[in-house]
Amino acid sequence: MFEATLYKKVGDSDVRCFLCRHNCLIKDGRRGICMVRENRGGKLFSVFYGKPCALAVDPIEKKPLFHFHPATRSFSVATLGCNFQCEFCQNWDISQYGRNPAITDPGLRQQISPQAIVDKAVESGCESISYTYSEPTIFFEYARDIAMIARPHGIENVFVTNGYMSREALAEAKDWLSAANVDLKAFKKETYKKVMGASLDGVLDSIREMKRLGIWIEITTLVVPGMNDSRAELTDIANFIAGVGKDIPWHISRFHPQYKMTDRPATPAKTIEAAYEIGRAAGLKYVYTGNMAGDARENTYCWKCSELLIERMGFSVIENKIKGTSACPKCSSKIDGIFH
Repeated sequence: MFEATLYKKVGDSDVRCFLCRHNCLIKDGRRGICMVRENRGGKLFSVFYGKPCALAVDPIEKKPLFHFHPATRSFSVATLGCNFQCEFCQNWDISQYGRNPAITDPGLRQQISPQAIVDKAVESGCESISYTYSEPTIFFEYARDIAMIARPHGIENVFVTNGYMSREALAEAKDWLSAANVDLKAFKKETYKKVMGASLDGVLDSIREMKRLGIWIEITTLVVPGMNDSRAELTDIANFIAGVGKDIPWHISRFHPQYKMTDRPATPAKTIEAAYEIGRAAGLKYVYTGNMAGDARENTYCWKCSELLIERMGFSVIENKIKGTSACPKCSSKIDGIFH
């Protein structure tokens, strides 16, 4: 067990965790909402430090990050647990550890040090390490220690996150976290409270704070029928993103029935298409569709002259006209992002 950071002892044996915005008060012998940070005698421990449940080499486009080192590979790391309880989670078999008795404990099968993770990333020819699949905030110390070793190797670090980390956590991460894809799952407070078990305001504040700190961010919204698919709500999301920065790419992803939400159909293509137009009307420079195989809206176009710049098929880059630069070859407009 590895002693956690960002907590304070309360009374004789309780602790208050400040890692995420739940700010859990954790009694001795108990765990926080994430189910992976445990109070033992007035000290808070990260239960799965060094115990990943998933390792993989992915294209960076899978995160999805389209404006961050396109067509490169990212070494992906996850441990069990999450501070959200989303009923539509695509990775519920690892994220909902501790809440669902069907989930076993694969994280205890092997111990892998931060140095060993970086070694694997280097051997795999990866330009970045992504903390993903579950929620990286809850294994913050493990991610931090990996990142601090990775940076001198020229390897960037990426969070794929629900955006519920505290400002204190972001302040610590700003020197080693290069980019993040943040899920903005809805724009109604009651949806966040009922479906995710969290607060919308906390996520919105994290997005603003990451932008202020200079962390490159892209935002994903999984459009779920009957939950967040109204034109009004999609407009609210697009307008919020535009208010933070019109240069922030918005990925609009199609829902497929999963976990506890098998009672509704996949998102109609026309809903995703309408959301795309809403994003463009809000002034967003880069809007993408996801889980829509072969859709031309997964390509990158110049925001000014509409020149096709990066052509994609799924997670693969077919052609990249701005490789080695960040400007449109036709009109010379700057294309926002972190490119080679």
